[in-house]
Amino acid sequence: MDLRGPRGPAVSQDLKGFGLGIPASSIISAVQQQDYSASVWLRRRDKLEHSQQKCIMVFALLCCFAVLVALIFSAVDIWGEDEDGISEDNCSRDCRVVLVENIPEDVSFSNSTASHLPLSSGLFGLLDRAIRVVEIVSPLWLLNSTEYESSLHPAARQGRILLSKLLALKSRKIQLKISSGIVDSVELKTLARHGAEVHYVNMTALTKGRLHSSFWVVDRRHFYIGSGSMDWRSLATKKELGVLVYNCSCLALDLHRVFNVYWGLQYKDFIPSFWSKRLFAFFNKESPLELTLNSTKAQAYISTSPDIFIPKDRSSDLEAISRVIKDARHFVYISITDYLPLLNTSAYRSAQYHLLSTVNHGWPHPPDLLKSYACVHDPRYWSRIDGFIREALILRRVRVRLLISCWENTHPLTFNFVWSLRSLCMEQTNCSLEAKFFNPRLQRDGNLQGINHNRFMVTERAIYLGNLDWVGNEFTYNAGVGLVISLTEGVQEEKNTTVVEQFRAAFERDWFSSYTRSLQANKIPICSKHQMNRVVPPKDTQWDGGPVPVRVGQRDNTPAPMRNNPKDDGQRGKARRRDGVQSETNGLVSVGDQKVSCLE
Repeated sequence: MDLRGPRGPAVSQDLKGFGLGIPASSIISAVQQQDYSASVWLRRRDKLEHSQQKCIMVFALLCCFAVLVALIFSAVDIWGEDEDGISEDNCSRDCRVVLVENIPEDVSFSNSTASHLPLSSGLFGLLDRAIRVVEIVSPLWLLNSTEYESSLHPAARQGRILLSKLLALKSRKIQLKISSGIVDSVELKTLARHGAEVHYVNMTALTKGRLHSSFWVVDRRHFYIGSGSMDWRSLATKKELGVLVYNCSCLALDLHRVFNVYWGLQYKDFIPSFWSKRLFAFFNKESPLELTLNSTKAQAYISTSPDIFIPKDRSSDLEAISRVIKDARHFVYISITDYLPLLNTSAYRSAQYHLLSTVNHGWPHPPDLLKSYACVHDPRYWSRIDGFIREALILRRVRVRLLISCWENTHPLTFNFVWSLRSLCMEQTNCSLEAKFFNPRLQRDGNLQGINHNRFMVTERAIYLGNLDWVGNEFTYNAGVGLVISLTEGVQEEKNTTVVEQFRAAFERDWFSSYTRSLQANKIPICSKHQMNRVVPPKDTQWDGGPVPVRVGQRDNTPAPMRNNPKDDGQRGKARRRDGVQSETNGLVSVGDQKVSCLE
């Protein structure tokens, strides 16, 4: 075959040179094209791999974010997504408030106009109003009294009646929801068997405290807050005070959100780092609810304790107490069961209800638990409320009255701290602090009746009603709820018409009653029933178990009694307390039949 032509010799030369019969320039061009194609493919592959990696990273981040959001919103279970259609915009602000009290049968106030609805009647009425749901938080569940207790206290039957009404809610197709501390209660077990939903909050794991909140929410329209709990003694032998608020869905919905905090903490051993938005407060001390109470313009909000239980926008109880005291211009009247500005001073105080319900029934406890209840460790001065009162006395010249219960659990240092407050006004003009102690009555069976269990404060324009004693441990570790109501500026008060005036009348009735004793120099109120048994009345008088007398100090030249140990109040030796705690002089404390040492 002849391949020669015009360029035959050159082509032949090229073919010779490469031995392929193809021009060298064509081969080089082909190689260059292949290299270019390969580089393009490699670049595309790199871009594809990079895009895939970015997609994987974005997908992973989205998954993590979704899981985080799910964890945040599942930290607290939310019941009722629409909250019955009630919102801050359409809730009711035209409300009615009624004071409810339990006055023990043998406690009477002569010539007093401060008479209020009985606590049992008020609670029965709330249940009669219920249509769809009743939510209850209570530190105690002991509504059934024994036959012996019922024979001594006829009013104890009110507890059984209340339990039967709670059990009857199921037949009315009304849901009953209960949030409680971890307690062994026959009543709770009975209610659970009859359709009630019961959630238990492990306060020991969460705060090392106890659930002391006491309130009801009915249909998110009506509610109760007060000192009384689901205990037959709160309906019979204890002096309790609280409020019922009707047709007030704005505040009721806010209190329902507090209930949801407890409800969602069932069996949890940690506090969520983030609270659901549906638990945030509607109102607080900076933005209170503007409402009408009994045809009077007022402001109100709900407060809670402790701090780690408080979602966004909720005011704490200490903030509420501080605001009420700071806004007072003329007087601050305080009625409280216990007043002790110390922290970790008496660990058994925060567990006294637990001991009452367990030690007396003979339930066993490990020694470490008993020691934590009975012993005193690392006391520290807790200045929060004590400082508020001192500031009001000295800087603003506000008159302060303290009405404190005098009962078997009254700490001896209470009198020292009250004397410290009183000493501020020595040689000071326009400075007034008065203190009285409400004495219970000693019954023939040796028990105390008529203990003043109130926990409220009233000024000329506001009230604070709470669940906690004014003790450092209470606000630091225990769960409680408070209600603040203040009258709008310019409102003219009439006798016993406004809620503030009704609280003031209740305080003054107790203050001027025959059941109170003033704190005087050289006279120490005797609070323990064991001390009462040791008091010998004068020969020409007969003491019938009425108001408890006072013990005159041994020295008349001391300005104030200082009681540094239990022997000063007559409790030296083996005086067994009602709650099972027994003190001894050798540093041992007996709880039930077990002894633990506080000296380690």
